[in-house]
Amino acid sequence: MRKYIVLTILFVLPLVVYLFFASGINHFAKLPVLTNSVVDVSEFSNHTFKNKITVLGFFGNNVQDKHGDALNLNQKIYKRFYQFKDFQFIMVQPNGTSELILDLKNDLKTGTDTDLINWKFITLEEDKLVELFNSLKTNLSLDSNAGTPYVFIIDRDSNLRGRDDDDGVKYGYDSRSVADINNNMLDDVKVILAEYRMALKKNNRYKENLD
Repeated sequence: MRKYIVLTILFVLPLVVYLFFASGINHFAKLPVLTNSVVDVSEFSNHTFKNKITVLGFFGNNVQDKHGDALNLNQKIYKRFYQFKDFQFIMVQPNGTSELILDLKNDLKTGTDTDLINWKFITLEEDKLVELFNSLKTNLSLDSNAGTPYVFIIDRDSNLRGRDDDDGVKYGYDSRSVADINNNMLDDVKVILAEYRMALKKNNRYKENLD
């Protein structure tokens, strides 16, 4: 009997440990706040970060070169979560890119049959765009086209969320990399959505108890 117990431990315990780490440590904790009080896009537009979970991006002046990045995000993230009413994509673009944005939107609609209801594009003067980007306070920078391949998760209180663990601080997710989107970003979006769902249920139970 003891022999079977020992064999079970030897085979089962490593599997449990593997599944724990394979499922992502972030499943067992809140997604860390990396920067508080990011400048809200409501200062420059009719949109807002408040009470929304936002994927924020900056495709830059050369939007025509970012269709592949947009498709990666669309297929792996947007189409999975856009039906959540508090989830949105916001792409902040330099003025003068409106025609290029229309081409991208048409590509997304016709190529993947995507409902873009929660995928929003904002055009700004470059100084305002830079002000917004700098308020993220990351270790990343905009390129010469006022863009970056990295996208960012902004929570309902306009804070930047990401990872801060043994591998270092992860401020953004590389839209060029399917691996980064699949292995990191997808996991983190699930975590922050679950965090707010659990908080909502807890608040509802608390209100019911008061009644």
